[in-house]
Amino acid sequence: MKSFLKFFLLLIVIVLVGVQFIPKAAKNQSTKMETMAIDQVHQVPPSTISLLKNSCYDCHSNNTHYPWYANIQPVAWWLNDHIEEGKGELNFSEFGSYSLRRQYHKLEEIKEQIEEDEMPLESYTIIHQNAVLSDTDKQEINNWASNLMDSFQHVYPADSIHRKKSK
Repeated sequence: MKSFLKFFLLLIVIVLVGVQFIPKAAKNQSTKMETMAIDQVHQVPPSTISLLKNSCYDCHSNNTHYPWYANIQPVAWWLNDHIEEGKGELNFSEFGSYSLRRQYHKLEEIKEQIEEDEMPLESYTIIHQNAVLSDTDKQEINNWASNLMDSFQHVYPADSIHRKKSK
């Protein structure tokens, strides 16, 4: 039994070392000027953009700040999948390219996710304690999102947003 356990542990070590040589996906770090970023197309108070960058941008923008362990497989694969999924749901770097209806809907989702403590993810905040949003932070983001949604009423009345969305 001891020899089987030693063999099994050696096999695991060999596999973990071996996967380090598999090429990693390109990192989520853009060098392009972000002309469609949310803070380029809408007014976002400095304190609010700071909260968003600190708590949301690693998974929801084109620029992720990678921790040291992001270079170790299989963690790198898991992080890459997580980032791609996050950007697929909401990408602050490309927010201005969304239709007004989609922007409005994303703002609704931001408010909902924050109110229900679904974002930022607990798995993220365990390691990134500075990304935890206080009640005051949540209120600031929600107030900003509500105000931005209200500003859309001049261009895109709420009744038409909701009527088209419900079809």
